[in-house]
Amino acid sequence: MKKILESRWIQELIILVFSFVLFTMNDWMLVSSWANLWKGGCYFLILYTHAQLNRAFLLPVLLKQHKPLLYAMASILLTLVFSAILYGVSTAWLYKNCYLYKSIKQDNYWFYVATMIATFICIMGPVLLLQFYRDQKKQASETLLFNSMQLTSLRNQLNPHFLFNTFNTLYGISLQYPHRVSELIMQVAQLMRYQMESNGKQCVLLTDELAFIESYIGLEKERVGHRCEIKYETSIGGTKPYKISPMLLIAFVENAFKHGSGTIEACFVHITITVKDAELYLQVRNSIPKKKQEVTSTKIGITNTIKRLDILYEDRYTLDIKQDGPEYIVNLKLQLKDA
Repeated sequence: MKKILESRWIQELIILVFSFVLFTMNDWMLVSSWANLWKGGCYFLILYTHAQLNRAFLLPVLLKQHKPLLYAMASILLTLVFSAILYGVSTAWLYKNCYLYKSIKQDNYWFYVATMIATFICIMGPVLLLQFYRDQKKQASETLLFNSMQLTSLRNQLNPHFLFNTFNTLYGISLQYPHRVSELIMQVAQLMRYQMESNGKQCVLLTDELAFIESYIGLEKERVGHRCEIKYETSIGGTKPYKISPMLLIAFVENAFKHGSGTIEACFVHITITVKDAELYLQVRNSIPKKKQEVTSTKIGITNTIKRLDILYEDRYTLDIKQDGPEYIVNLKLQLKDA
């Protein structure tokens, strides 16, 4: 069945044989000679030629040039002409001593008009349906390829962005706690290893992604935990494993620390992740300093993450980013898939 749906020539052959049997050989038991079979083939050839001429020359007028009135008028004219040809050929040659002649009602021009229209519908209906299937499959393949290329581009931008922010964090720690640098470098190396290992994957286990986020928050606690209130809470209901696109949530966490802990005044970063009934709820809240410092930002992280959400999850997520008084709030709701 898959081969039939994907092969245009097999489809054409099946439609040809089916319509031939339906309109010409339906009384196959009455075929008593090769001459009758030949006449039946000629009868069908006229019907089939009409349908194919409409398909090849008139249908593009409707589908490509978008001229329905012109197509309707040309189709009617073509049907009337071929009905006249079939009527003349049938009465003069085909029906003489042939099994096709079954009733006096067939000796009528409008009978051939109806036959011509019925044959056209029978042939063109499956042809257009299968063409629509092929076009939709091609479009879906092109969309998938484009999305894959775009996701690769977004990841290639996001990875250096994360690396840049991580080294900034490590630099800040080294100024205050130089004796801890060697230990923290190992922790950064583990973050980099996860990033590299997940880079070639479409999805990772949600538990692995949350462990990565927890390690990053632990690194930030080393840097600003002495002056910034940091809370990280997770709640995962059930035991069913879920999967998620890698490095999808980290941009919101990074952004909170970058803008919420960049001052010496009282500040906070609160992160809550809840998983319930195959839905992930992420809330990130960070303080907005009264005296804002100039923070170097490439504006890549959040922008690219939203683009990835649009591509990967489409209508399966909601994102609300807002400023509520002295704090900045991100609420993300995401439908997960089973691992």
